Amino acid sequence: MRILLVADPMIPVPPVGYGGIERIVDSLVGALRAKGHIVALTAKAGSTCPADAFFPWPGERVGSSIDTLRNAAALQRAVSKFRPDVVHSFARLAYLFALLPTRLPKIMSYQRSVTPRPIRLAGRLAQRGTLRFSGCSDYICRQGRKAGGVWTPIHNFVDLTKFDFVPQVPADAPLLFLSRVESIKGPDMAIEIARRSGRRLLIAGNAPTSGNEKDFFDQKVAPHLGRDGIEWIGEVGDVKKNELLGQAAALVVPIQWDEPFGIVFAEALAAGTPVITCARGALPEIIRPRVTGFFIHDVATGAAAVHDLGQIKRAQCRADAESDFSLAVCTQHYLQLYATSVRGDPAST
Repeated sequence: MRILLVADPMIPVPPVGYGGIERIVDSLVGALRAKGHIVALTAKAGSTCPADAFFPWPGERVGSSIDTLRNAAALQRAVSKFRPDVVHSFARLAYLFALLPTRLPKIMSYQRSVTPRPIRLAGRLAQRGTLRFSGCSDYICRQGRKAGGVWTPIHNFVDLTKFDFVPQVPADAPLLFLSRVESIKGPDMAIEIARRSGRRLLIAGNAPTSGNEKDFFDQKVAPHLGRDGIEWIGEVGDVKKNELLGQAAALVVPIQWDEPFGIVFAEALAAGTPVITCARGALPEIIRPRVTGFFIHDVATGAAAVHDLGQIKRAQCRADAESDFSLAVCTQHYLQLYATSVRGDPAST
């Protein structure tokens, strides 16, 4: 099969630092090619992903109408040159608009909350049965179905080769907060949970540098750093992330918003590390209560979850990562969606 994957124009594939979607696209290109498919990529100029063909975006400003038109035309040219069997976009839906009236099968994947208006417009413009949608969780797909179209949930995946399974940690192993250190991720709540349960807490992630979130960090997080076992690590790369997750008694990220997915939670499971968080957004699709982690409501239930960590089998956490969130499993789901699109099977929701 000839597959054209599409990523946004702001961050190269693979990313140098932060870039969750770009990491997914990079891994997917490699997995599809390993299965014998011919894969082209449209992404930011300078991307080093080893695709069979590469078509750089001419415009990098996603908020610019001019760049949007330029990129839509560039994608149309890429299709003419590469002649894919299917186009799979993780980028802006607007870049597909020139292709919507054509018979070419198109898949638009959402990794974030859905905006209904462009989806409804795309549905009216697309030739019948040629446009399908996927979401990184059923939570996202439920949003999308309200706007119309055929939606298939395919979870984000973890490259299991980058995360070592650690079957056992010491009794005094630290808790870990690993995420952006912002109010919606609950670092202040994680600090209070650690203090109430008498456990060390490592905080790893990029801190905000301006605006209300910087004020939050300065007032709710910074005063606790270096005290009562609360240690600041800062932003970390893949190697350090693997090390931190492997040595942690639990990942404690008590989210205060509806996560579209939350790849760090699946990464924790890959290391065998239980998760303590809140049942919002897609988290109930990732964590099984009292099997791979705990859902909490406040600091008191968070401290109780820390006390009950002995109930969780780390081997089960890894098993869930392998069965539900591995690159191999999720690649197969995408291939099934491609085949359905190319065959033009009747839409089902």
